[in-house]
Parts: sequence; C-alpha cells; structure tokens
Amino acid sequence: MAVTTLPVSTEFKLTAGDTVRLDQACLRLPSVELIESSLAAGEGILSSTGALVVQTGKRTGRSPKDRFIVREPETAAAVDWGKFNQPCSAEQFDRILTKVVGHLQQRRVFVNDGLACADPTHQLRVRVCSTFAWQALFARNLFLRPTAEELATFVPDWHILVAPGLHCDPARDGTNSEAFISIHFSRRLVVIAGTQYGGEIKKSVFSILNYLLPQRGVFPMHCSANVGQGGESALFFGLSGTGKTTLSADPERRLIGDDEHGWSESGIFNIEGGCYAKTIRLSAEGEPQIWNAIRFGAVLENVILNPLTREPDYVDASRTENTRAAYPVDFIPNCDLSGRAQHPHNVVFLTCDAFGVMPPLAKLTHEQAMYHFLAGYTAKVAGTEAGVTEPEATFSSCFGAPFLPLHPTRYAEMLKQKLEKHRCPVWLVNTGWTGGGYGTGRRMNIGQTRALLRAALTGILGDAEFDADPVFGVLVPRSCPEVHSQVLQPRRAWADTTAYDTQSRKLARLFRDNFQRFAERAGPEVQRAGPKV
Repeated sequence: MAVTTLPVSTEFKLTAGDTVRLDQACLRLPSVELIESSLAAGEGILSSTGALVVQTGKRTGRSPKDRFIVREPETAAAVDWGKFNQPCSAEQFDRILTKVVGHLQQRRVFVNDGLACADPTHQLRVRVCSTFAWQALFARNLFLRPTAEELATFVPDWHILVAPGLHCDPARDGTNSEAFISIHFSRRLVVIAGTQYGGEIKKSVFSILNYLLPQRGVFPMHCSANVGQGGESALFFGLSGTGKTTLSADPERRLIGDDEHGWSESGIFNIEGGCYAKTIRLSAEGEPQIWNAIRFGAVLENVILNPLTREPDYVDASRTENTRAAYPVDFIPNCDLSGRAQHPHNVVFLTCDAFGVMPPLAKLTHEQAMYHFLAGYTAKVAGTEAGVTEPEATFSSCFGAPFLPLHPTRYAEMLKQKLEKHRCPVWLVNTGWTGGGYGTGRRMNIGQTRALLRAALTGILGDAEFDADPVFGVLVPRSCPEVHSQVLQPRRAWADTTAYDTQSRKLARLFRDNFQRFAERAGPEVQRAGPKV
C-alpha cells in the first residue's frame, strides 16, 4: 500500500480561539521505515523473531492517577467523576497542550492515521502524532488501517498528541506527577506527556468510544470475540490475566478481535485492527497463534532479550509482569478480516479466581450476568514478599472500570437489553485455581478450560443438568465431555472441604461489600442475584 512520506499537515485548536498547524516535520511513513527510524534513534532493537523490542522506561503500564478528562459543559453532568475519571480544567489542559505543541514543533513527528470501529456507521478517524517512531508503528498495528484512497483524503475526527520526552512539573502544571494523560471531548483532542507506555494511546481511544457509542445506542465492550464455523459468535469479557486473548485465539474459530468491541443493532464489530497480547510466560505449546504472530512488524514492550541470541525471554519478569506484544490482527492466521459478526450466540465472563472456590464453568441468569458484570471480579496474589500468599480480590466494573466515562450501571443496562433481546446465554469461566487457593491448589488446565468452552459454545451443554452453587447461586453442570466431574464441582476438588467453605464465604462477603456502591442504582433483582452470605 502506498503511504505518504512527506509531510503531513495537521491542524487543531491550541486554545478556544487559536488554531495550530503542525506540518514542517510530520512524517507518515511505511512500517519498514518506521522500524528503521526507531532503530536509528536507539528507541529499540530487533529480536531474533524480527519483532521490534522497546523499553518504556519508568512506566511499564498505564498511569491511572495521571489520567484526566476536561470538565466542561459537555461532560460536567455526563461523566461519572471519581477515582478513574479525574477532572481537569480547560485552562490546565491548554497550559500543558501549549508545552506539548512546542515540544513537537522542535522535533520530527511521526504520524499514523488510523480508524477505530470496523462498522463504517460508527467509524472514528484518529490521527496519532508522536516523537517516537515505534509509537506510530504501535498505533498502525493496533488501529484499523485505511486504504491508500482513504489516506489520500484523510481528515481526522480526533488528534492524539504524544510527547513521551516532555515531563510535566507538578508544582507549575498542577499534575500529580511528570505524566499527564487528558481527553478533551469538545475539542476532540488527547494529550499524552511524560510516559512512553504505548497502551495509553490505545486506551484513550477506547475511553472516547465508551463515551460516544452509548449515545448512538451502541454497547461498547472490553472483550475479545471470535466466530465458529457456522457463523455463531462469542464474546469473552475479562480483566488482564484471565485468558481473554488466549482463549479467543482458538484454532477452531475465527478471531474477530482480542480486546475491544461494539454491539450495535447490526451485530458486533471490532473497534481495533490489532492485538495487544500479554507475553509473560508465553509458550509455543500453550499459545501457538500468539507465539507465531510475534514476527517482523510486531512491537514487543519491555520483553527481555538474551544478550547473545536476541531471543525473547518470556519468563523473565524482572522488568515487569506486564510484557506485551502489539501486532496486526491479520498476523493471526484464522482472523476474520471484516472485523464484524452477527449478534453473539454466547457471552463468556472470565475470572482468574486465586481463592480456588469458583467453579471452572457455570451458567448465569441475566440478573446474575448483570451482577457479575458490575462486579468485574478476578483475583491476584497479594504482593511479592516472601511468605505472602493470600489471594487479593480485584473488582473492576464492567471488566474495564478505568476506561468508562459513564456510570457502570449505564453499561450494565445496555448489556441486559442486548441479552434479553437476543436470548443470549451467559457463562462464567474460572481460569484460576482449583483444589485449593494459590499456594495449595493447582491452576486450571487450559486444555480442560478449552473443552468446557467448546461444550458451551457448541451447544453440548444446552441439555445438561445443572446444580445451583449453594453460596454463589450460579448453575454448575453435572457433567461435561472430556472433563472429570470432580473438577466441575470445586468443593469436591478440595481435600479439606471445611477450608473450602471458609474461603467460599470469605469471597462471598467481598462480593457483597463491593456491590454496596451499586445498591441504589442496580435494582433489587440484580442485588438478589449475588452470593448468599
């Protein structure tokens, strides 16, 4: 595909009355030239697989305490202000924007023009401008790629200005640190400064769409999606580390996307054009599709290389557990290039339960689905100090609280409406521990998890007999092909059933306490769908 190389002119409002034009050194380069520019600038090196490996410095993940939304008439009443949606004034935004523009004007700026939303009805044209060549490649991998004809007449709906090398001054700029990520909805502008982490670019666009799409009656979702041989689609909701990317990359099904989707009156569509997969402990045996996608053109973030062979060491977490690979979706051999599918036939909620009490698979009523959607539960091991092995519950509303500008119940209501209209079953899948919690039990076998999912998605469990879990109330199948019945009932998998009962009640209380914040808005039916304590 032919790509413009010199120069790209981009225009946006610097303040309410002034317009700024960046064009002297804005380059829209082909991917190969972006890789060469990155290597020449010392931003990254090539691994033995051909992937570009970069390090993001101090910040190896998102910076939620440094993320803001400009408070203005358009957003004041609509946004759910709080921990994840911190307000900043238009004056503060303009002050930092002026510094960012000055920073960009003194450097070469690499531009990527991309699209968000595979459904043309809801498509967003996004221009990313960064002083790092690899971040332009990252954006090209993650967003949908326009045709040459579309690029020739490309006019962005939104600009994302990225200045990783510009550090804010909290005393002067009123920021919480040297980093600043802010969305200005009326100006259709995002500013990212003081952080090199590529995920801030991706998630800024997702946050924008989580605000805009509900206004159009489209349900935005933090989920992966795939399609079976007969065209039956499935959604996989889950927080990081629950298997959302891994389980959707199924050789027997076509991949729609691994992280962000919309559900409209026409069906589902991928918001992105690429995948952003966690690579910690990645193996060719466990995740062959992701393994093979990491090749020339892909970007690896914070992965450690063998200094002699340049082979990626996916086990090494010395820099961070959050090692990542960004690659175009078509690097997965059985992806669906349309990025679209019919209305889902199944919805799957994924949790990694380190308490070891949740069943490996259960069916949910629609009220239970709303409850667990609002809870957004997973668990992790608390800390890394020697001897600390107690699980720590994590609740993230709608499986993506940091990216939701609106109140979580708005998205939960949209989910309920979609489920009821399309009579879609919902499954809860535990990819965490069984036979005991972290430290005493064992991790769920991925082969068994895939077998359970296969049975659910293909309708094998449609006529199965189910028992209600006495505490959580979810419906657990009595049998499933290829899976031992003892595995299906978590209490039977524990050698010490008294210990299981204690942990089960403990987790149920954590669910109850977390849900108190939704008590007034969720309604009594949804509240009753939670665990019994």
